[in-house]
Amino acid sequence: MNFARNYDEVREIRALAPERIPALLASRRRRPFVPADGRLMIVAADHPARGALSARGRADAMASRPELLDRLVTALRRPGVDGVLGTADVLEDLLLLGALEGKVVVSSMNRGGLQGSVFELDDRLTGYDVRGTVDAGFEAIKMLTRIDPADPASVATLETCAQVVTEANRAALVAMVEPFWSRRVDGHVVNDLSPEAVIRSVHVAQGLGASSAYTWMKLPVVDEMERVMEATTLPTLLLGGDPTTSPDETYASWKAALELPSVRGLIVGRALLYPEDGDVAAAVDTAVSLVRPQEVRAA
Repeated sequence: MNFARNYDEVREIRALAPERIPALLASRRRRPFVPADGRLMIVAADHPARGALSARGRADAMASRPELLDRLVTALRRPGVDGVLGTADVLEDLLLLGALEGKVVVSSMNRGGLQGSVFELDDRLTGYDVRGTVDAGFEAIKMLTRIDPADPASVATLETCAQVVTEANRAALVAMVEPFWSRRVDGHVVNDLSPEAVIRSVHVAQGLGASSAYTWMKLPVVDEMERVMEATTLPTLLLGGDPTTSPDETYASWKAALELPSVRGLIVGRALLYPEDGDVAAAVDTAVSLVRPQEVRAA
């Protein structure tokens, strides 16, 4: 299969031969969602579609699409990286570049709750849906589920996420739910990262839908993660967020959390794509070593 060799070719294909995208999806080399070792290392890249472009204090860090794609391709080529989470625009750019071959692909669904908007918690499905994910041959879907008891829009988001979980389970498609207990502070949505709030959000999220057979959790690493992981038996991936601590502190917190029951790996974006020292490959390799320490010892 002929892939684009550079971004000029990506642009030409998108303008003159868009039919190449469904053709490449149909021929893409796939793999099971969960590998033989039961561990997953996924790179997240769905932030821009929600208007969230900042990383490590840079407001426009993710503004350049070629730069973001360069960083993603670098990450996806590292040994031990299983796949990527993204919206259609990013995933199809990576598809055209040949970067999705043999990778797990997770589609991002509700990006309608734009960062900083008055409707941020009315988080509608503006990205993939279940049928689009199945038709694309992707392995999982992911939905953000923010719950603010003071915002009436939260119940609509909960209902939508429940419907998606039900539909995904019927299609035997992994449904990854990313819950947060949230509130507005001076007009801005803030996620409550106390252990108690995260535990509460987990209980609400894992109860969504008519089946949980294919439901996974996507959770932040917070204080008292032992208590948090006692709240669920569902397989869980840990998210990274926009780090505010040093890399060593971040990696140490991930390492401890990865040893807990039900935790299966990492699904991290900005912390790895925009590391403090700029070395994407080294940051990704460190994360892989935490997810798969046995392979590092064997090497």
